[in-house]
Parts: sequence; C-alpha cells; structure tokens
Amino acid sequence: MPVVTLYFDRVKKILGRNVPKAKLVETLPFIGLDIEDETADHINVEYSPNRPDYSTDYGIITGLQGLLGIKLGMPTLKIKNGKNAIKATPTVSKVRPYVTAIEARNGKLDDETIRQIITMQEDLHNGLGRRRKKASIGIHDLEKIKFPLYYKTVTQEHSFIPLESDVSMTVKDILEKTETGKKYKHILEGHSKIPIIVDSDGKTISLPPIVNAKLTEMNVKTRNLLVEVTATDKNAAEGVLAVVANTLQIAGFELYSVKVTGAGNSTPVLKSRDLVLEPELVNKTLGIEISNQVIVKSLKKSRLDAKLRGKKIVCSIPRYRTDIFGVMDLVEEVALGYGIQNLAPTMPESVSAGERNRTTKTLETVRQIMVGLGYLEVMNFELTSKEILYEKTNKDSSKIISVADSKSQEHIILRDALLPGMMEVLSRNIHESYPQKIFEIGTIFEKGSSINEVVHLACLSSHKDVNFTEVKSVLQSLLKTGFNLTCDTIPQKEPMFVDGRTGSIVISGKKLGALGEIDPKIIDTFKLRMPVSGFEMRLTGLIFD
Repeated sequence: MPVVTLYFDRVKKILGRNVPKAKLVETLPFIGLDIEDETADHINVEYSPNRPDYSTDYGIITGLQGLLGIKLGMPTLKIKNGKNAIKATPTVSKVRPYVTAIEARNGKLDDETIRQIITMQEDLHNGLGRRRKKASIGIHDLEKIKFPLYYKTVTQEHSFIPLESDVSMTVKDILEKTETGKKYKHILEGHSKIPIIVDSDGKTISLPPIVNAKLTEMNVKTRNLLVEVTATDKNAAEGVLAVVANTLQIAGFELYSVKVTGAGNSTPVLKSRDLVLEPELVNKTLGIEISNQVIVKSLKKSRLDAKLRGKKIVCSIPRYRTDIFGVMDLVEEVALGYGIQNLAPTMPESVSAGERNRTTKTLETVRQIMVGLGYLEVMNFELTSKEILYEKTNKDSSKIISVADSKSQEHIILRDALLPGMMEVLSRNIHESYPQKIFEIGTIFEKGSSINEVVHLACLSSHKDVNFTEVKSVLQSLLKTGFNLTCDTIPQKEPMFVDGRTGSIVISGKKLGALGEIDPKIIDTFKLRMPVSGFEMRLTGLIFD
C-alpha cells in the first residue's frame, strides 16, 4: 500500500496543537493507518488507496484533528470566482474528452511540501486515475502561463521541452524515448492525434497523461499554482481535483475557480453531498446503543458534517471523500469517530454450540498432510491483477472476471487459479534460503453461464534440483495418505509448464488439474533465481461436494 512520511515537528505545526508524540502514534491506527516504521523524528504510515485524501501529511493531519477533538466537522472548500478560462476543442472528444482545473494562489512551498504534493499526484494517478488512464493531473507555476488555455489535439510531430529535460522533443520522441513516455504511451495508442494543453501564446504546458512542460515546473519560489486534470470520466476528474484542491487549501493556498467550456466540459462544482443515516442501522451494525447526539458527534470527529432531522441524521460529505458511497460507509465513519477501541466484543446469542463443518475438517486434513510433507501454507487475496494472473503466466484471459471501479490496480481481477499468486509470493522471498516449499488452499472463480466458486489446492517447490518427479510424489502421497485415492498423469500441454515435463492430473477418469515444471520464461518474468515445479488441482467434487 502507499506510504506517507510524517515528520513529528511538521505534524505538530500543521495540527495547531502540541500533542505528545506518543499520543500521535497511538491515534494513527484509529483513523485507519498502518504504522510501517518509526524513528526519533518521523514515522512512516501506510494508507488504504480508497482514502486518497490521506496521500499527504495534510490530509492525515485533518483526520487526526477530528479524532483528537481539535477540529470537528467537514473542512469546506472555499473557492472564489476566478477570471481565467480553459476551452476544450471538439477534437479531444474521441481521445481524452474531459478537462477541469482550479487555481491555488498566495501560498508558500518548501521542499517537503513539494515532495508531498508530487507523491500525492502519483498516488492519485495510480488509484483514482487508474494509472493515469482514467484521470491524470498537471500542477503548474501559474505565473508562467498566459490565459486563456486551450485543450486540443496535435500530431506527434508537435514539439516542446518536457519536464526533466533541457531540449525540445517531439511528442513521438517523448513517447518512445523517455521513461515516462514508454510507461504510459499505451494510453494514447490507436489515436493519430494527441491531446495537449497550450496557453494563448501557443506555448505547451502539458501533454496529458504523459508529462508536463519544463516551462511551468514549480519550485520553492512558486506562490501561485494551476492544477489541471484531464480524464476519460468526468466524475473521476472532479474527484481527483477535489482531493488536490482540499490539500492545497490546508497547505495555505487560496482557491479560485477556472471556467471550463467546450466539448461537453463545464466549470467544476466541488460541492458536498448529503446522505440520510438511520441511527438504528448504526447501533444494530456496531452492536452498541448510543444516542443520536453521540452518532452526530462521532461523524463530526470523522470530519463529516451531521445534523438531526427528526429521528434521522443528515450527513454532509465533502467532495474529496470519494470512498463514501452509501450509508454503510457512514456506519464505518461513526465507528472511527466513536473509537474502535471503545467497541467491546460480545458473545452472540445462540441455542447451540458451534462446530466446524465437514468441509472445513476435510480441508484441515489436507493442510496437515501438506505441512507434514514439508510445505508452508500461504494465503493470497482472491482479487489479484491482470499482470500477475495472465500477462506473466501465458494463461488464457478470454474468461477474465474483472471488478468494476476497483480502488486498486493490484486487486481488480477475480482469480481463476492459485499458482500465479503463489509465484508472486516466491518472487517476494528470493532473499530467503532455499529450498522454498509452499502450498495454498483457496477459492477460485470459474466463468460460465454463471460465476462458480471452486476450492483448489496448489503447491510449489523451488530449489536447484526440483523436478517433475518430486511434485508428482507429493501429489500421490497426499491423495493416498489422506483419501486412499490414486491418480494418473497424462502428458498434455499446459500454459505455465514446460512441454514434455507436464501432465494433467486425472482421477477416476476426470481431469482435475495439472502438474509439472514451471516454464523458465515464466520464472524469469517473476525474477526468480531457482527452478520451480508444482501442481494445482480441484478439490471441490473430489473430496467434498
């Protein structure tokens, strides 16, 4: 997950209160942050990508102010009417249709603030922006720009001096020769015309979503900023802009609107929205009995506005809180504001004692045998990435099951196999000693007329002498010892395994999986240093229904 560095002296200055360091460290987990490491002068914390407002110390400190009772309620964006404008031309409609912007004036930047802003920019690119495909941000020195601006398209022969360069380059060269260009050029593939933003003197200020121009680079002397966001989705563009605008306002900048017109674009309205919350839902979900007034105060400690309207609570949500979709999200905010540490566990009422079901007991037998055979159990998420599941493994992706509007590119695909995720586990442990032997029992998803959940078992063994025979003997031992079953291995091509050193697992005439030696090309894509062999097989329908 993304990491933010919090310097204690800076936190206390922005916080507006001399809170003891121990109290700060103690409170951070209760606003949903994980502490990665701590030193005498700073602490590194991980935040969930669904909270993009925590991508800087400013956003985290806003959350701390609420939980510590320093400031309650919603920080309101104060946007004054600006005089400048951006006009989008019709040619951008088929490439990257939306542009939105805001000015941040009369602020001060230091090296740490600039670092925080740049880190926020990249975190937003990777999260809400879906690695810049859905939305991307340009932050510019406003004084270097002459308005009005034009969002239009050009050919790849158009040239300007990009950021981190001192020479003029064509768009084509930027896409093919620079690191950033090569990383993101796929977003613009298939388009003969490329989107750019130019000022009224014709000077290029941005090539979205690739790179800004050197001309408008900000530094510690910059006092006025322009923030522009281009996107394929208007809602995403305004969500990203709201996060940046809120951060800059907390940092001391005054916000001014930028008029946006043309090609279906309009001036952004970053207003809050209201949701109605039933107090009964809060108490029932959290298993507590608190008054409406306590619920209102808890929401305000989570930096939301709330007020009683009869027997219901109307909650106002700032535009930058893109993680709040419905009332259950508000219940979570009540829990955070009330204090997770104040929620006492209780035993559920039941007329009978619980026990493990037959399937659980059967799977426990499989675990015990695999551990006895010298394997260590791993557990991966059921959601993974297209890169790990398909691109690195040569697997067929025709029946891919993806999640709409995932907050993380690492958790966007429902897995249809266990082995790719296990290869990723090995790749993250190349510094550990060998042999490395791991197994996983988990749910995979099969796409047919409907999506079916099926339990699989997979194992991998990695060391210099590993081969087909080793994993086959492990499979046979498992089946014979645990379930008195035998299997046949029939030669057959499998995408992850070496031809001639792989086979299908057949039991009672049914193909239930595959085993073999992992293809060296796949081993290389995962940057492993040792050969790998393994198997994956279906347990559903074999040892339980």
